Amino acid sequence: MGDAKGLIVVVEDERAIADLQRLYLSEAGFGVHVEHDGAAGFAAIQRLRPVAIVLDVGLPSMDGIEVCRRLRESGDWTPVIFVTARDDEVDRILGLELGADDYLTKPFSPRELVVRIRTILRRFSGATGNAKQLAVGTVTLDPSERRVEASGRTIMLTSTEFDLLAKLMSSPGQVFTREQLLSTVWGQADYGLGRTVDVHIAQLRSKLGDDSPILTSRGVGYSVRR
Repeated sequence: MGDAKGLIVVVEDERAIADLQRLYLSEAGFGVHVEHDGAAGFAAIQRLRPVAIVLDVGLPSMDGIEVCRRLRESGDWTPVIFVTARDDEVDRILGLELGADDYLTKPFSPRELVVRIRTILRRFSGATGNAKQLAVGTVTLDPSERRVEASGRTIMLTSTEFDLLAKLMSSPGQVFTREQLLSTVWGQADYGLGRTVDVHIAQLRSKLGDDSPILTSRGVGYSVRR
């Protein structure tokens, strides 16, 4: 299809839900490949190299958590959106810590899924060749290459982690509230998702290690030092 926006791999064992996701994503201009168990999904992702992955947590043969873990361990940082029937913060946080970019709990609107994927891909492809490189302390961020280095080592980030760090580094010393970060990075302002921001900040600090310039303003939000 000439106007296709890229291939999405959907890994979902409930066939009615998978069919609905396929329908809405196809209508939005994406190519869609569906698998119904984790092992087949993992193989398809490696073979097809999609632009994004919609990954159910509860899957036969290999659950979504393990699929995501193996992808990240292999160096595959394709954007992942987890979907699950379990409305459990522990599950959600575990998924984000493994490198998921977003999280939806069933039942959800398939239109919301399309919006989330568009937001992630828009952020991922939004860099331009003349975007300014950012630097704070030993950390440098290149928006055009979507590359982060700290003390000369390359830091592998999810697309959401990258955009969160870029937002903070764009204004050193400015404190951003969770609501502001949710609005500009995630494209939404649901304060109930504030814990999601905290988890991504924790992941950034862990990956950057001693080079991390991220500061916490207790009760307010986050910034990077000047």
